[in-house]
Amino acid sequence: MQFDPDGTVPEDLSHAGSVVDKAIEYMMEQGIGELSVASALLGGALGLLARSMDDRAIAAVLRSALRSVESGELAAMRPPTTTRG
Repeated sequence: MQFDPDGTVPEDLSHAGSVVDKAIEYMMEQGIGELSVASALLGGALGLLARSMDDRAIAAVLRSALRSVESGELAAMRPPTTTRG
C-alpha cells in the first residue's frame, strides 16, 4: 500500500476493503472457521507487506495494530456476551 506524502489514505483502500469483506463472507459461507479465515488473511497480509516494506516498517505496522487491541478499539467489534444468572 502506498501513502501520499502528506499521509492521506489511498483512494483504492475502500475498494480493497470491500473485496476483502466479500472474500471473508465467501469463506464463511464455505464453512471455513473464523480462526482459519483470520489466520489466512493475516498470513497473506504479512506476505504482501514483506514484498513492499522492510522488517522495521512491518514491525511499526504491527505495533500500531497491537496498540489498537490494547486500547480497546477492537472490542466494539465483538458480539455482546450474555451472562447467566
